[in-house]
Amino acid sequence: MMEIQITCPQCGSSVDVHPDLSATKTSCQVCQHEVPLKFHESHAQDRLEICPVCERQDFYQQKDFNRKIGVILFVIAAILSIWTYGLSLVALYLVDLFLFKKLGSVAICYKCRTNFRKISNFSEIRDFDHEMNDRIVYADHDFKGKPLSH
Repeated sequence: MMEIQITCPQCGSSVDVHPDLSATKTSCQVCQHEVPLKFHESHAQDRLEICPVCERQDFYQQKDFNRKIGVILFVIAAILSIWTYGLSLVALYLVDLFLFKKLGSVAICYKCRTNFRKISNFSEIRDFDHEMNDRIVYADHDFKGKPLSH
């Protein structure tokens, strides 16, 4: 079953939900803010075609790893490199390589940053595109699920 992790627009906390065609909203456990939802039949079939939060069709994929933890590990390795003559950075590289091989991927909505796991059409989700992200975030461009064309 598809797992959906919404970012609360009020406080930034994550809210976990599962597709339910009868659900029209969910509440943040931290700030009690209600987030409207609109599930479609494709969600019940574990297909990601439209975001239930912002109703956009633009998604990207990335490895399912917490970025904050990655930055913290890098800072620790960089500080330790003073005493380890850079070997801590090599060790971090090897840990990163191992995690890259072992971790799965997650699909993310460009507009609202909702995360989607266990989707059946994951191979259709493209990699992150910086230009597409900038156009969606800063100019509110809607690509309607189509790739960026020049």
